[in-house]
Amino acid sequence: MPDLPAQIPESFRDLLIGPYYAALTTLMPGGQPQTTVVWCDFDGEQVLITTMRGFRKEKNIRLDPRVTLLVYDLHHTSRYLEVRGRVTEVSEKGAVAFLDHLSEVYTGRSPYFGEVVPAGLEASEVPVLCKIAPTHVVAKDFGASEGEGAAS
Repeated sequence: MPDLPAQIPESFRDLLIGPYYAALTTLMPGGQPQTTVVWCDFDGEQVLITTMRGFRKEKNIRLDPRVTLLVYDLHHTSRYLEVRGRVTEVSEKGAVAFLDHLSEVYTGRSPYFGEVVPAGLEASEVPVLCKIAPTHVVAKDFGASEGEGAAS
């Protein structure tokens, strides 16, 4: 059976559009996992994150696009979403605007450079936008009534 794109249940999409913090796991050159906290969003098909050009996770993604993103509801910790997938695009195009959008969602402040981090970092850090196509999704809510919790 071919590896078809996985669907993220509608009832869990709120976890991707913030402001819930997610743990992104990439693979190091030697195969070891590397996990960092990221801000994320969802465009209806793919999960969107940003990183900076040259950061470890960006290098890892370029070497091996397989990633896992885990996000859980801070108010109901028995509710979580795991998205395994492939990064289909890594681009500087639109990345600054998207990072400004995320900074507004997660901190209530924008632009990112100047309001969230020092403005001087804009000269040395170049944002990149990464799009993740889900290939396997696990969505659980152990606090839901029977039949309400989604699973994959």
